[in-house]
Amino acid sequence: MSEMIRENTIEKVSTGIVGADDNDNFLVTQKAIETINNVRKQNEVPDDYYLRIGTNSGGCSGMSYAIGFDPEVKDGDKVLELNDISLVVDNKSLLYLMGVTLDFVDGPSGSGFVFNNPTDAPTCGCSH
Repeated sequence: MSEMIRENTIEKVSTGIVGADDNDNFLVTQKAIETINNVRKQNEVPDDYYLRIGTNSGGCSGMSYAIGFDPEVKDGDKVLELNDISLVVDNKSLLYLMGVTLDFVDGPSGSGFVFNNPTDAPTCGCSH
């Protein structure tokens, strides 16, 4: 039971956007945090690398999300702190991450990071 509670724990990351409230935080599950730290360790990613999170327009099927380690902060990036992880997000993507939850799922169909956006819904059936 305690493992279930721990995995469902969600950390809130303030976007720092003026006028945003708690509903606009970027959320990260404990399972995602543990997996990020494990990937960093297994791949010997240097401690000074950031975890870059970004978005791209996915057409009518919604947003597509990107995640990976990056050694630098670029012009127009914002650094957000999550426990011992420094996130870097470009200003445009930051707006699209408001209210989104980053999770890690591991099941019979596969495993991977999942971005759950309650406001992102497909608008047609063209599968793009």
